[in-house]
Amino acid sequence: MDTSKQVYREEANELLADLEEALIALEQSPAERELIDRVFRAMHTIKGSGAMFGFDDIAAFTHTIETVYDLIREGKLYVTEKLISLTLKACDQIKAMLSASDGGEPADGSLTEELVSSFKNLMQGTGKEEAQPSEKLAPPVEKEVSGSRQEATYRIRFKSGRDLFKNGTNPVPLLSELKRMGQAHVLCRLENLPLLPDLDTESCYATWDIILTTTLDANAIRDVFIFVEDNSDIKVIKIDDGSATEQEEYKKIGEILFERGEINLSDLETILGTQKRIGEMLIESGKVNRAEVQAALMEQEHVRNLRKKRVTEESTSSIRVASNKLDSLVNLVGELVTVQARLSQLASSRTDNDLTLVAEEVERLTSELRDNAMGIRMLPIGTTFAKFKRLVRDLSAELGKEIEFTTAGEDTELDKTVIEKLGDPLVHLIRNSIDHGVESPEARKRLGKPAHGTIHLRAEHSGAYVLISVHDDGAGLDTEAIRNKAVEKGLIGSDTVLSEKETFELILAPGFSTASTVTSVSGRGVGMDVVTSSIESFGGTVEIESAKGAGTKITLKLPLTLAIIDGLLVTLAEDYYVIPLNAVVECVDLTGEDRRHTHGRNLARVRGEIIPYIPLREAFSIDSSRPSTEQIVVTEIGEKRIGFVVDKVVGQHQTVIKNLGKLLKHIEGISGATIMGDGSLALILDIGKLSHQAETAEHSLVA
Repeated sequence: MDTSKQVYREEANELLADLEEALIALEQSPAERELIDRVFRAMHTIKGSGAMFGFDDIAAFTHTIETVYDLIREGKLYVTEKLISLTLKACDQIKAMLSASDGGEPADGSLTEELVSSFKNLMQGTGKEEAQPSEKLAPPVEKEVSGSRQEATYRIRFKSGRDLFKNGTNPVPLLSELKRMGQAHVLCRLENLPLLPDLDTESCYATWDIILTTTLDANAIRDVFIFVEDNSDIKVIKIDDGSATEQEEYKKIGEILFERGEINLSDLETILGTQKRIGEMLIESGKVNRAEVQAALMEQEHVRNLRKKRVTEESTSSIRVASNKLDSLVNLVGELVTVQARLSQLASSRTDNDLTLVAEEVERLTSELRDNAMGIRMLPIGTTFAKFKRLVRDLSAELGKEIEFTTAGEDTELDKTVIEKLGDPLVHLIRNSIDHGVESPEARKRLGKPAHGTIHLRAEHSGAYVLISVHDDGAGLDTEAIRNKAVEKGLIGSDTVLSEKETFELILAPGFSTASTVTSVSGRGVGMDVVTSSIESFGGTVEIESAKGAGTKITLKLPLTLAIIDGLLVTLAEDYYVIPLNAVVECVDLTGEDRRHTHGRNLARVRGEIIPYIPLREAFSIDSSRPSTEQIVVTEIGEKRIGFVVDKVVGQHQTVIKNLGKLLKHIEGISGATIMGDGSLALILDIGKLSHQAETAEHSLVA
């Protein structure tokens, strides 16, 4: 039962996230019937399954809200801004109840009563402002729209798992829920029921076949089974779209059984060679049992009575996997990559063609397995984007600003670990855009801008990175104010000359804020510092573009994955190091003659471009003699090209990233380690941090 309750909590939280997104959309399009149905379905599912799994407080609370939205579907109430705000507060309260059931802080009972009372007032029409639509909100469309709410017929097979009863699930409410959706016929099949000595009274042996005619779609039907789908086999197939005429004949019994998978084509053709009725012949032949024929007859009769034509829609299925199992799989793949590297190293040291062929085949298979395992970890970023619509709505209302929030690239996929760490930085960026960026409606009108501002959130792939940008059309950054504040805080000298880009980067410094007062939203100078620290902690960078009066765009450049990367293996003295390959542009030689030409300055001319470089031997205080010819690994960090001087470039290397552990995690310039094929370790360089250290040291030296 505890397992089932945990499944309910997870599913309910997902439904609440979808519900918030639907409510925000409904506020903009209050006449959208599909959105109203979506809200109603989510509330109905949370309520029904809550009662089934013992969450009686949630079921009772949600029942009142569900009733309000049912009245809206019937055209007796209207969608208003007040109703949307109430429902969003109700979502927060349901989350609190879910958290309380899992050992969290108890939910505020007085707030529950207050919300229930407000919804009841809406139903009773005691509040005129709640009962009537606001001027800019239109009433919803009629419940039945010609051509858009046509009845369709579905074939549903519900084959429960044996442990259905043990998990505390009662299938009867599920079947009753289906019957309330429209005209339904239900057949319970018990052919898997064992003899009495073998019967486990706590196991479920039943399978249900349901034929349902309803105006709802397949997703609404699947929602009924949302809390039992993990341990049940559920198929929902549309068999009729309601467009058939009375003269059109529905399928024969043999066709239905073949379509259901109860009989194969050769058996069907063999039986059809006789003269008896197909159902009787199939039973006598032992190919199917009487229950299967009865289910086919029920379907045939149901659809014939409704005079409809068959349209089959394939159902899709998916499985839920615990994240720790996924992490374990990726770890095992990582170990396999290490073993494969060892095998390749062994094969290259021997003149054995058979061993070389095996090593190459293992390398190919390991690479494919790695790509597939990493693909499983990739999730669309749209789920994260959806959470910010509520943030923008509430915060803009609090600050008295009108803001239109738009998104693009929701299907862009990122490693789940990166997505988990992305929430806080994006919250800070969006809050800054609302508070500091977008002006008040009055100020915007004075400047000749529309009264409402715009914040655009976008994600897109760029090679081995994902670019996520937050772009507002507000006031932009004031370079003079930033410079004055930086001088005041001692970050730069009063006579320091900075480019516009370098001036913008000052706002990333810890404790930096140009706000004159501290508010509940911002002004403490920790927002952009948190963004920078979080993004750089997993190998990302922050880029700022701004134009005064025209808005600001902040772009986060993030690696696709944090588990296994392609790296460039290099050496310094006797040690190996790895540079992330996605940042490498090219490698060039560096001789003593080249050094003399630059008079000791760490600069190199590469294809006509002057590129600064960092001698890693000096950075890491390695005292052994350097080779006569070193190599510069030219990398691209943001828009800058920086070289890293190493003794030798070994070549490409599949790198399994291992954490340095608690004692070493604060070391600057090293982001992790990897295990080589021979069992030795190689450190993974954080080229962003190394570059920043070198720039800081250069500024200090100049000062």
